[in-house]
Amino acid sequence: MVKDSSRGALQNICAEVCNAISQLLLSGELRALQPTFQIYGKRPMFSGPMVTLKVFEDNILVHEFLEEKGNGRVLIVDGAGSLRCAILGGNPIVQAQNNGWAGIVVNGCIMDVDEINGCDIGVIGVRALASHPMKVNKKGIGEKHVPITIVRTKIYDGEWLYADTDGILISRMELSI
Repeated sequence: MVKDSSRGALQNICAEVCNAISQLLLSGELRALQPTFQIYGKRPMFSGPMVTLKVFEDNILVHEFLEEKGNGRVLIVDGAGSLRCAILGGNPIVQAQNNGWAGIVVNGCIMDVDEINGCDIGVIGVRALASHPMKVNKKGIGEKHVPITIVRTKIYDGEWLYADTDGILISRMELSI
């Protein structure tokens, strides 16, 4: 995936990146997440440096992050793969868009899918395992900026995430071809 410096847009070339720089895949510098995430919203391609968050069926810390300026970053939330409730809904995603976040990846569920897929949200990319109608508990428990493991892939705060319709790549550094 390549950032087009003239527009900041991404070209849909995750597969080409994997083929072009296969030595990074072999060394572990570049990792592909297993294809378990659904694409939500109108922006299927996004990239940026990651901010990591680990929570379980709680979204207070998620909301706190999304209230901050995103500056093109991607929030990656390890919700332990829980399918029992939604960690995130439409209003916080609109807030994230307004605050300049490039994308959100949730290892868990989201809600308000029609709102997220609607015309009001178009400049932020969203990935999650599934949608769920139940809300989370609000305890404020979790860990910020910590290493997380999602679908057997270790991810570190500050690494780069590249997502397109082919999948999600994690890189230790910003990629350019």
